[in-house]
Amino acid sequence: MNTRPPFPDDCPPLPDITVPMLDPAPPRRGRSLMIQGTSSDVGKSLLVAGLCRAYTRRGLKVAPFKAQNMSNNAAVTVDSDLEDGPDAPAPRGEIGRAQALQARASGLAASIHMNPVLLKPQALVGSQVVLRGRALGNWPARHYHNLKPMLLPAIMDSYRRIAADADLVLVEGAGSGTEVYLRHCDITNMKLAEVADLPVVLLTDNDRGGAIAAVVGSWLLHDDAERARIRGYIVNKFRGYFSLYEPGCDVMTEKTGWPLLGVVRWFDTADHLPAEDALALARPARSEGGSLVIAVPQISRMANFDDLDPLSSEPGVDLRWVRPGRPIPADADVVLLPGSKTTRAALDTIIAEGWDIDILAHHRRGGRVVGICAGFQMLGTVVRDPHGIEGPPGETRGLGLLDIETTIGGDKRLVEIDADDAVSGTRVTGYEMHMGRTEGPGLKNPWFRLDGRPEGAMSPDGRVMGGYLHGIFGADGFRRHWIAEVGGAASERRYQAEVDAALDALADQLEQDLDLDALLALAK
Repeated sequence: MNTRPPFPDDCPPLPDITVPMLDPAPPRRGRSLMIQGTSSDVGKSLLVAGLCRAYTRRGLKVAPFKAQNMSNNAAVTVDSDLEDGPDAPAPRGEIGRAQALQARASGLAASIHMNPVLLKPQALVGSQVVLRGRALGNWPARHYHNLKPMLLPAIMDSYRRIAADADLVLVEGAGSGTEVYLRHCDITNMKLAEVADLPVVLLTDNDRGGAIAAVVGSWLLHDDAERARIRGYIVNKFRGYFSLYEPGCDVMTEKTGWPLLGVVRWFDTADHLPAEDALALARPARSEGGSLVIAVPQISRMANFDDLDPLSSEPGVDLRWVRPGRPIPADADVVLLPGSKTTRAALDTIIAEGWDIDILAHHRRGGRVVGICAGFQMLGTVVRDPHGIEGPPGETRGLGLLDIETTIGGDKRLVEIDADDAVSGTRVTGYEMHMGRTEGPGLKNPWFRLDGRPEGAMSPDGRVMGGYLHGIFGADGFRRHWIAEVGGAASERRYQAEVDAALDALADQLEQDLDLDALLALAK
């Protein structure tokens, strides 16, 4: 863990990557099976979540694992490698939202060991690197590839911890396992399968076409040892008549020697589950036609935008994503600014698109404006980043709708929230995940009072509100209160129950579409 590879002269300083390691490594309790994809967005995360729920319902203790994920949608874990004093709150970490959903499907609490490396994109060629819940710093892609081999011991330690306490570990690969230019520094696909001795199932996506070429091309790009590790392939997102498609499967099997392990039909209620990353923004909101119009500017490096899923599930809400090049709709009742990994860059987008003018005009007309996390920071007068944590050092003017100022810096705050809110009179659940510190007179009028503690800020007229809490709209009581407060009509939907119902429906479908006994028999 302390060897230093030859970094280029212009790379960031080498971070401290020492993490607690179990020595000797615990023995594997159960079996493991790896799901690799022919590309990104073939449905690996959703398939693993469904399998986690299906095998858990069969009485197995199932745990998810993904060595490296890239997403700005993250979740707070119950554990951390950090240690605080005896009277301090228990430290927390963060993992990708997809692994937190898989943990939920398995009936487990989210752990840093389920996703030991999380990359949170901050620029076109760079990301914040989070190792076992702790941010190491920001790394350009060309330097991160040199860093990755140093992370493998920590990854394997996390995998062994997960495998020591589960009957079945479902391991998810990342992107495509045949990116030959990354083979020398692979830590999450075939290199991990080799080191951990994992059998592999290949997943391809029929919805966009090209599945035959993707499977056969994967066979061509793998070497003999890798081909032998793959036990077969699954076709995902299938729509239509299988009798018409079956000859294509015959071609894939004939060319590769890999058997077809099943065809998974298109899962209609996938949008009832939290999205993993920004690829999901291409799908329309589920709530078109509602009377309460909520406009959400699609800012750069959006983070934790699954905050909005509970709102888009409301039949009385018309949630509209405003893409670059489009104005904020004039009929919006609420403009909601979501989280972003780079607050100042998001403000730059808002100003460049002219959305700042639209938002201020919306407010002058009596409209409401809401900010979550980075969106909250943007509502203030200025956002400063003196140390260049999120980008070049400097400061950017805010929208000036709240009398607050934010400075990016300090340790990342990772806190789970489950408290009574004196302002709304409801129970509020959610989490904080941010590095900025906000000050100013506007905080004297908080949005929440959580068990007596003020949180966020609200304008004197109540039409502008913001805070650091993610996930608040998933609390049914608060969501209903807030929708009524901004002039809408809320339903009696129980959002969290709907998420679990969707996981059950996905498991039911996989029971029909796959031979789960045969798939389990492939695990090792």
